[in-house]
Amino acid sequence: MNNNFLKFILITFILFLLGALLVFYVVENPTDSMVERTLSPDNIWRTLREHLIIVGVTMAGALAVGIPGGILLSRPRFYYLGKVFENIVNIGQTVPSLAILAIFYTILGLGFNTAVFAIWLYSILPILRNTFAGITSISDEIIESAKGMGMKNWRILSRIELPLAAPIIVAGIRTAVVINVGTATLATFIGAGGLGDLIVTGLSIRRDMIIVTGAALSALLAILLSFWIEQLKSYLVKW
Repeated sequence: MNNNFLKFILITFILFLLGALLVFYVVENPTDSMVERTLSPDNIWRTLREHLIIVGVTMAGALAVGIPGGILLSRPRFYYLGKVFENIVNIGQTVPSLAILAIFYTILGLGFNTAVFAIWLYSILPILRNTFAGITSISDEIIESAKGMGMKNWRILSRIELPLAAPIIVAGIRTAVVINVGTATLATFIGAGGLGDLIVTGLSIRRDMIIVTGAALSALLAILLSFWIEQLKSYLVKW
């Protein structure tokens, strides 16, 4: 058992333990009856489950579109189109996530599907941008050397371009996950649930314990997923 695996197990255990201790404390020590009802085990699990579903569905869709899209735009025939898309993506990232949800709420209405579509669209941007940037940053000399060895285009992509671009691509995925977890807390404003329900409820009834519980669980989830992706990079990239 190597040190990286031990680190993975230890930090994962610590983060899960922190979350479990937080839930245990707030369930066993409510400050009043409203906090007790809001922070019941069933309600906490419901909001966490909804949050995980939103994050899981949107990230799966973002990966399915962002990575192939970035690869396609990095091909020589689409290179200049890719540069245009890269600039559009950079502009898109400046739009606040709440504004994205508000725009699609006016078009698609309330509910889970609207939140998933809006967050999915927002999560594609860093993955698409980093995939394109990672592949196009590879030196032309490396590609020409591979062609000189008789390698076909698909083998150059799978054996050279993607492995060399992997650190940048994974960084984009990591960014997208953190943005995704944070943006999913705003899904409560369009009726999609998630940990944002706890935060908004706490704000509306002025109970700090409820606010802190929702925010802390969301932060722990973002840290955990970011750590997992960072560990995945160490397996994908062989230095």
